[in-house]
Amino acid sequence: MSRAVIFANGSLPEPDKARDLLLPDDLILCADGGLLHARALGVRPHAVIGDMDSLSREILNELTQSEVQIVLHPADKDKTDLELALDHAFELGVKEILIVAGLGKRLDQTLSNIGLMMGDGPSTLKVRIDDGIEEVFFCKDQAEIHGRKGDVVSLIPWNGVVGGVRTEGLRWPLVDESLYSETSRGISNVMQADVAQVSITFGLLLILHRRETN
Repeated sequence: MSRAVIFANGSLPEPDKARDLLLPDDLILCADGGLLHARALGVRPHAVIGDMDSLSREILNELTQSEVQIVLHPADKDKTDLELALDHAFELGVKEILIVAGLGKRLDQTLSNIGLMMGDGPSTLKVRIDDGIEEVFFCKDQAEIHGRKGDVVSLIPWNGVVGGVRTEGLRWPLVDESLYSETSRGISNVMQADVAQVSITFGLLLILHRRETN
């Protein structure tokens, strides 16, 4: 298997757009209440991971009678359900992870979910959050953004200054610039074509891509 899709328990503003992200051979995992999103999309998961405190007794009864794997954790734990689901995916050796519904609802959970993309998986593993409207991922050296002209792209330094930032395909280009977390220099740029490129020489850059919905 090459890609795991993990349904988290955040917001899913346009389910049809989220459904378009899925591929036939994806390994579907749900982090506790993320199962509700998968069910709404008509997607059958391979496993549900967490303490199951976000699921009704009726749904839990259905799960126990199905062939879906239940990876139950105690309510008193040191990791969120999403982190546990990520650990599960790491153990399966996938090469890419897509987190669906990892944004929205609670700010603390959203910030934690973003940070988890830099977790303990192998360095070659690609992890991103996407709900069909917004995608979020990290750039350590170079990255491509695939979208449409008019899409909004924000570049946010993570854990300190990011240097040597260069962009192509954005309305306001950056050429060997430094971005600092205490300024808004990289916010709300606009794609000029279907693909934009970003590269950096040092630091860690968070890329947020919001698709034009009109």
